[in-house]
Amino acid sequence: MDLSTKFVGINLPHPLLAGASPLADSVTRCQALEAAGIAAIVLRSLFEEQLEAEAMAHHQAEVGHPDSRGEARSYLPAVDSSVFGPEQYLTHLRAVKKSVRVPVIASLNGCSHDGWIDYARAIDAAGADALELNLYAVAADPGESGAELEDRTLRVVHAVRRAVQLPLVIKVSPFYTALTNFALRLEEAGADGIVLFNRFYEPDIDIEAREPRYHLELSESRELGLRLRWLGLLSGHVRGSLAVSGGVHTARDAIKAVLCGAAAVQLVSALLRGGLERIGGLLAELTLWLEENGYHSLQQLRGSMDQSRTPDPGAIERLQYMHSLETYRLPGPVADS
Repeated sequence: MDLSTKFVGINLPHPLLAGASPLADSVTRCQALEAAGIAAIVLRSLFEEQLEAEAMAHHQAEVGHPDSRGEARSYLPAVDSSVFGPEQYLTHLRAVKKSVRVPVIASLNGCSHDGWIDYARAIDAAGADALELNLYAVAADPGESGAELEDRTLRVVHAVRRAVQLPLVIKVSPFYTALTNFALRLEEAGADGIVLFNRFYEPDIDIEAREPRYHLELSESRELGLRLRWLGLLSGHVRGSLAVSGGVHTARDAIKAVLCGAAAVQLVSALLRGGLERIGGLLAELTLWLEENGYHSLQQLRGSMDQSRTPDPGAIERLQYMHSLETYRLPGPVADS
């Protein structure tokens, strides 16, 4: 069975990628991912705040005023509090590239222009096979419109595109007003692919301490539906590659994503829960399903259920919405009015 695919111009033996996570925090772990059969590895994201913190630390050391800008220093994370600082990240990237044969994708997480360009060049020079920009920004400023936020993001993408030659992948949230239009503008700015979606980690409240509580919850298959909708809507309109991140835990999840147009799927929670042996299991289940359903390759499947194949995607969306609401029934016998 031919499971091969192409993601942002990179030929892959199958669509299963290890998404940005602690799974790739050491060379040994990356080698284990490769041995388990993963097609490509996305390194943990380096945050814009870490770049700013390191620049501030260098500045403080040079000017010799350790107590200046105290508020800003307390706002940013300490450079040594993260798994990798900027220089350590580049060292890790180089070491991983020397130790594995599968493609290695670096990841930057931020929302502004400053600090990204030089570091994107450094990542390119360090040998990454692609760069993922994880555009994680909460639209909390009441003075900034949706159009202004999009324009700011597009300026970042355009600047990074001009700075590097390697494939550029944009990981976005689902909370843009007109996501299809924004995706096309991302391509115009230089994106080679789009990943749907990053996950906004929402705080809880400790009501006794009256403090926010932050915790990481792994994804579930039920989160895939939102991603399938937008895969189906974008496939056929964008020229670049589409990938899904979040909600893929079974071979059936992966098949749904490919049907809607995904060239690749990123796995994190499935591997954290099930171990790296889950990769082989998913590939075996995917192969079996394709064989049982008469397919000879994954490419035969890809995009066959995207909404570009209908003359009126909006009407289909309306009909699905109506059908879901009109066919819902409460459990138990229906009482007479």
